[in-house]
Amino acid sequence: MIDHQLLKYLEEIITPERKERFAEILANRTKFITVAIEDVFQLHNTSAVIRSCEVFGIQEAHVIEDRFGKRLDKNIAMGAEQWVDVIRYANTKNCISQLRNRGYQIIATTPHNDSCVLHDFKLDKKTALFFGTEREGLSAEVLDNADGFLKIPMVGFTESLNISVSAAIILQHLRTQLESSEIDWHLTDDEKLEKHLDWTKKTIKSIDNILERYHQNN
Repeated sequence: MIDHQLLKYLEEIITPERKERFAEILANRTKFITVAIEDVFQLHNTSAVIRSCEVFGIQEAHVIEDRFGKRLDKNIAMGAEQWVDVIRYANTKNCISQLRNRGYQIIATTPHNDSCVLHDFKLDKKTALFFGTEREGLSAEVLDNADGFLKIPMVGFTESLNISVSAAIILQHLRTQLESSEIDWHLTDDEKLEKHLDWTKKTIKSIDNILERYHQNN
């Protein structure tokens, strides 16, 4: 339940420009596409993917930390993590299960197999894009449970791209496709309000003290 009174109270502390900027960005946010990052060893790559999610308006990112632990470098993410909802999982099975329960199709990004070329991929349902490790790619568990496979067409000698580059290319392309479609890909009004409140809290210094005073008086 969103505390509208609290949001109104906190909005009096931030500038009108900041409030307007939140509304502008939230109008372009989506959960129709999401990203899942599986056991990426190079921590800066995980952070760079999170940053690409933020840039292209993807509100949620799912990080599977089975083998290598936490792989987010906040310096490289450059603050993106505070604007994107990062959901962590201890294993791949739980991530796939939860995304399926929320209505997502599982799309494995891989240059191998009989993958669909990016430009031929039709975005007509909620999609979770899975990206794997730099050397090994995605696990057999993802590949065996995927609803489809996706690859970026390449014409050089190099077989694959860095995960962060691949994510940026795919997200930019699918974002453009989404905006030109008739799909209702926007956040719901409640989701926008929830994130507006969350971002407002994150913007205010000494927010804990301010919240304590608010609850004492209400």
